[in-house]
Formats: sequence, structure tokens, C-alpha cells
Amino acid sequence: MDEDITIINNSTRNQKIKDFLNKNKRLLIFIFSGLLLIVISFYSYQIYKDGHREWLSEKYNDAIIKHKNGENDNIILEMTEVVEDKDSTYSPLALYYLIDNNLIENREKVNDLFDILIEKTSLETEIKNLIIYKKGLFNADTINENELLEILNPLINSKSVWKSHALYLLAEYFYSKNEKQKSKEFFDQILNVENANSDIVKEAQKRLNRDLSE
Repeated sequence: MDEDITIINNSTRNQKIKDFLNKNKRLLIFIFSGLLLIVISFYSYQIYKDGHREWLSEKYNDAIIKHKNGENDNIILEMTEVVEDKDSTYSPLALYYLIDNNLIENREKVNDLFDILIEKTSLETEIKNLIIYKKGLFNADTINENELLEILNPLINSKSVWKSHALYLLAEYFYSKNEKQKSKEFFDQILNVENANSDIVKEAQKRLNRDLSE
């Protein structure tokens, strides 16, 4: 008797499954096709991304080789295109190359490229913080204190490893302007930064003891 009941239950369950599949055949096909499309799209994108990154690497390296060989006609355009590609590795390297080799005279253009990295490129937090610091360093000799503070505020108000560097830049900026009280305030802040760079701390202490002691 129990065996008969089990057979009936199994038969009923199997029939329900068949009825469900027949009733929802189109929906199931749609769901399966959608999942298959997502998987194919994901792997296609990964293949495209890897291929594009390899192409970008070659573009960056070829531009450097050409520049070192004296072929300077397209170096700015090519490196600018690499920056505008918003790649987490090659875009910062391309901007550093342009700056280190003094290839762009227009400071506004350089700042636009900085902003692409800072605002539009997916970067690790401390890499982005480094770029913010470099932007401040690049502009320090040509902008006023409010503009410099605006650039460096994200670091000053953070716990970044670049915070002490930003404070030191501001302290030296005000010292060069002979605004010694403001300079001293920033040097003092460095001594209280939890993860301050040890060399920065030593230089700040030297400046305070030698030039800013009361």
C-alpha cells in the first residue's frame, strides 16, 4: 500500500513538473536566453577590455620610443589620448610623462588632464590622492592660496598617507610668501598627523626649530 502511494505521489509530482514546463515554456526560454546573453556579453567585454588595454600599452610605449628618438610631432596628442582613455595605469603615467618632460606649455590644459584623472578615472584611493598632491605641486608657484587650498583640501581633510605632504607643501608655500604664522600652523599640523611621512616630520621639525621658533 505504501509503495502504491509513493508511486502515485511520484507520478503526480512528475506530471506537475511537466505541466509547469509546458505552461511556462516561453518564459523559461526567455530567462535562459537572457542569462546566456549576460554570460556571453560579460566574457566578450572582458576580451575587448584586455585587448584594448594591450593596445593602449603599445600606444603609450610607442609614443615614448618615438619621443626618445626625436620624433616629437605627435607625442602630446598621443599621450593626451592615453590620459583621456581613463585607464587606471597608463593614463596617470601618460600625464606624468608630459609633465616631467615639459611637453605642454598650456597650464590650463595640464589641469584639465589632471581633472580627468581625479574626477573621471577609476583609481585606487591613494593613487588618486597622489595625483591630487601632484596637481597642487604643479600649480603651487602660479596660483593664489585659496586656489591651492581648494586643490589640497581633499588631502588635508583626510587620513591619506599624502596628507603630510600636502601640509608641507602649504607650509612651504606660506613660508615663501613670508607669511610665517600661517606657515608655522601647517608645520605644527604635520607633527600631529598619525601616519605622517617620517622624512616630512623631520623637515617640519627642522623648519620650526630653525626658522619659526618664537
